[in-house]
This record gives sequence, structure tokens and C-alpha cells, in this order.
Amino acid sequence: MRVAVGADHAGFDLRELLVRELAIAGHEVKDFGAYQMDATDDYPDFALVVASAVQSGEVDRGIIICGSGIGATIVANKVKGVRAATCHDTYSARQGVEHDDVNVLCLGARVVGSEVAKEVLAWFLRSVFSGEERHVRRLEKIRALDAD
Repeated sequence: MRVAVGADHAGFDLRELLVRELAIAGHEVKDFGAYQMDATDDYPDFALVVASAVQSGEVDRGIIICGSGIGATIVANKVKGVRAATCHDTYSARQGVEHDDVNVLCLGARVVGSEVAKEVLAWFLRSVFSGEERHVRRLEKIRALDAD
């Protein structure tokens, strides 16, 4: 799978760990940084570039890491076609993809530890949208919002 990853200073260390995990698992990783620690960088910059890569089809899924995961989620969801969710547990990561076709996972490095983050990432990547009629119907309603 082609996966974009980006993080601000708060997610810097976790990004490095997850990029290594993705490569070991055989995924094609598009790493958008941050490439060096800069306490003055801003999560919207990294969230936007990852979300844009998902929107354009350059990658299949995206991962954005900031302090809480929430700011990154807000930014990513401003990009048409992106369905981002903050997930700090495996159930939300799996269910988000299966029911809501989530294509961007946002993590809070100050909220979730590295081992949990690796498990959440694994479930996010192995999960597939169900295609069930009720989920498709709901997804179409979400897509209609993008048209506005």
C-alpha cells in the first residue's frame, strides 16, 4: 500500500518509528516530515500535504501525527475527499475504515504510546471498507457535503 506520513514537532519521534514500521511491513512510504525537530513548526502544514497526497491519489492512505491528533484531523477533513479520524485504539481504527471508509489516520503522540500506535496503525492498514449498503448510503451523504 502507498502511505503518506507527516508530523509536526510533537509527533516527530513517533513519525520516525512508524515510518520504519511501514517500510518493514513492505509499504511504499511517502514521508513528508518533519525531517528535523523544530518546536515552532505547525501541524496544519504537515496535515495539508498528507491530505493532499490522499486526495490526488498519489497515496492510498495517510497518517498524520501531532500532539493530540485532533488538530491534524480538523485540517485533513477540510480537504475534499479526505475522511480523517483520530484513533487511539484498534477498534476505532478498524471500524472507521470498515464503516466510514476513513483514509487518513491521525494520532496524538502525547496521547498514545508507541506500541499502541503500532497496533492502531496495523489495524488501520489491514482494514477494508465493507461496501455494505448502509455504509455506502452514509458515505454518499458525506461525499455530497464535499460537493458544496
